[in-house]
Amino acid sequence: MARQSSDLIYDRSVDLSVDYVRTGLTSAEVALRQNEGRTNAVTKVTSRSLSRIIKDNVFTRFNALLGVLFILVMLTGSFIDGLFGIALVLNSVLGIGQEWYAKRKLDSLAVLHAPVATVVRDGQQTTIDVSKVVQDDLIFLTPGDQIPADGPLVSTDNLEVDESNLTGESDTVNKTTQDEVYSGTAVVAGSALFRAAVVGEEATAQKLALQAKVFTRAHSEVQASTNRLLRWITWVLVAMFPISILAQYRALDYGTWAEVTSEWRTIVLRGTGGLVALVPEGLVLLTTLAFLLAALQLTRHQALVQELPAVEGLARVDVICLDKTGTLTQGEIVFERIEILPNQVRSEAINALGGFAHDPVPNATTLAIAKNVPVSTLEVTARVPFSSARKYSALTLANGQSWVLGAPEIVADHNKDLQVLVAPLANQGVRVVVLAKVSSLDSWGEPTPVALILLTEAVRPDAAETLAFFADQDVAVKIISGDNPVTVAAVARRVGLDLGPDDKQWSTVVDARTLPDTAEELAEIVEGITVFGRVTPEKKRLIINALKLCGHTVAMTGDGVNDVLALKDADIGIAMGNGAGATKAVAQIVLLDSRFSHMPKVLAEGRRLIGNVERVASLFVTKNVMAACLIIATAILGVSFPFLPRHMTLLSVLTIGIPAAILALGPNKRKYVPGFLFRVLLLSVPSGIAAGTATFIAFAIAVGSEAERSTLALMVLFIVNFWLLGVLARPYVWWKLLTISAMASLAVGAMVLPLTRTFFQLDIPGFEVPLAFIIGGCGAAVVEIAHHVRRSRSLSFPVRTRE
Repeated sequence: MARQSSDLIYDRSVDLSVDYVRTGLTSAEVALRQNEGRTNAVTKVTSRSLSRIIKDNVFTRFNALLGVLFILVMLTGSFIDGLFGIALVLNSVLGIGQEWYAKRKLDSLAVLHAPVATVVRDGQQTTIDVSKVVQDDLIFLTPGDQIPADGPLVSTDNLEVDESNLTGESDTVNKTTQDEVYSGTAVVAGSALFRAAVVGEEATAQKLALQAKVFTRAHSEVQASTNRLLRWITWVLVAMFPISILAQYRALDYGTWAEVTSEWRTIVLRGTGGLVALVPEGLVLLTTLAFLLAALQLTRHQALVQELPAVEGLARVDVICLDKTGTLTQGEIVFERIEILPNQVRSEAINALGGFAHDPVPNATTLAIAKNVPVSTLEVTARVPFSSARKYSALTLANGQSWVLGAPEIVADHNKDLQVLVAPLANQGVRVVVLAKVSSLDSWGEPTPVALILLTEAVRPDAAETLAFFADQDVAVKIISGDNPVTVAAVARRVGLDLGPDDKQWSTVVDARTLPDTAEELAEIVEGITVFGRVTPEKKRLIINALKLCGHTVAMTGDGVNDVLALKDADIGIAMGNGAGATKAVAQIVLLDSRFSHMPKVLAEGRRLIGNVERVASLFVTKNVMAACLIIATAILGVSFPFLPRHMTLLSVLTIGIPAAILALGPNKRKYVPGFLFRVLLLSVPSGIAAGTATFIAFAIAVGSEAERSTLALMVLFIVNFWLLGVLARPYVWWKLLTISAMASLAVGAMVLPLTRTFFQLDIPGFEVPLAFIIGGCGAAVVEIAHHVRRSRSLSFPVRTRE
């Protein structure tokens, strides 16, 4: 992202007199600028607001459906039958709680890493929060400082700036007086004074951040499928409500309006009993709970989930885009070795390197060398500091020898033998620096190369293992970097990324400047490319959108301001904890300790979650199909609905809610397969029809009181649902068998214990109990057949690994 001085528009009339450079602004000048609002304070969006979190979790279609039915039941005064309202409250509370927890965690992280600046005011250096910097402040920069504003340099001393946060390029940039520096960049070496000419939301970093302020939620197939079901069910409920109420009126056979008005509570309770069962409240609640627990589990692995659906989204990711710097590498130069050239003296070379390496104002290269080379035994009598424009530094030692250290093409451009040695090293991504003798600092003569210093970028020790995990999980990896594609490809090979045979690897490695400028054109070639070099922030965004156009679910990692737009467009944005605040604001997941090696745990957790939710979703939808069948049957035949809302609550808790929650927390290593909703319906529709038919037959042929008939029908429904639970729990392990046994025992207890029988209005019909097992067994047989049909069509779960 090349920049010219014209990029900055600011007041150049400020007096840069000797007094200003010495004293900076006065207290009065600072106060004036604060009153005029010319400060560096900006509105930081580190996460969603609490009001937005509450709104998105409370005002949902699920809550609206259950809320209306809950109000109807409450109007009857039968508060026990309103127990299903607990699900309504829990769903919202869990969602709000998780996102509020994530917001507080992220906000505290932002405060913990709040940057500071050293300003010169009234002739004194003062350290202040960057938000308190005012326009025209004189700011002192030293290595490691984050530059808080845009402006011209007033004075410099071998200043080198890392602009990778803005450009994506890891090479540092040398700056001299009157050059501009930009917010969002960092000082690597040297020192300087600069004037904060552009502050606040007009600064470069903030302008990029503002483009990404619109918050986008991660897509969830489970939630999208559930919402689609709810849309269908909404219309079914609208149609079924009058049918259900009319059916209960006909079944009770009231003769006069006075009788109807006196018994309206019975009509409402029996009518809403079926309507409540039509809402898959358990599925929504389980999804929320599973997301919450997965998010809390990931927090233990230093991964902060800012949106619940992001956990599931990770299970669907099939392409992950990584930056080289900070992800595959540690972002620092590492000394690899010294190669002494033939006929040269090693001790002389080491002594000269010691003079370069222990420069009072070092740069990134000399700092890396200094860790491996001792201080020179000879005093340095003259020195030419390094400059990125010159690409070399030079010195003279006390013994009269003059030396130069720099890029091969500068130090020994005409030495063909040396170029032959350097070329293959450079193609491997190794940074080569040449140490050579010269006649003097003023007149080099013909430099005599003495040694090659080989430097590399420090590769993260866990990078290779992490990439191997993605390959095993069929997740394609794309490396997107602002660096030279040759360098990036070399690093990719070092961490085990397959770029194809050596003679063909350049078909998978490209310079992004040669790529098309539209996502549609880029989509035609993007899948075959693994390494993208010289990528600008806008081109990075195009690559993400091109991959999405190809049908991929894309995750993107980033830490700099230059990554913000791409993170926002990716299906799942993953930010580093030490990255820019703007990246953490738009990302769905933040790696708190900035270690990419946590990603396998994050991906595995997402796949475990969606696999288990799919495993038990049929339990919930089966209940909905069963309820629809019963409503239609009772309306056609003019009989009362078999159950009260409390009966449906008991059934849901013991055969669906509790066991499903336990099964959803178990291990599941299967890979994601699209088609969640279709696979669920393939089992749940025939199972629901079988359950509804068996239940209605039992209720219709039963004799005795209303409570006895409802109890017999409930026994049949328990048998069918427990069989379905057993089917979905396969393969069996001890904790699954224990769960099913415990739930069955509680169901039996609810029917035989006097206290619970009274509470749930149950009455066991003695001689008809065997009939319940016969009818329930028939329904269970249909469930088993449906399960095998689904498996035979290859639409069931893939072969499970051992749990």
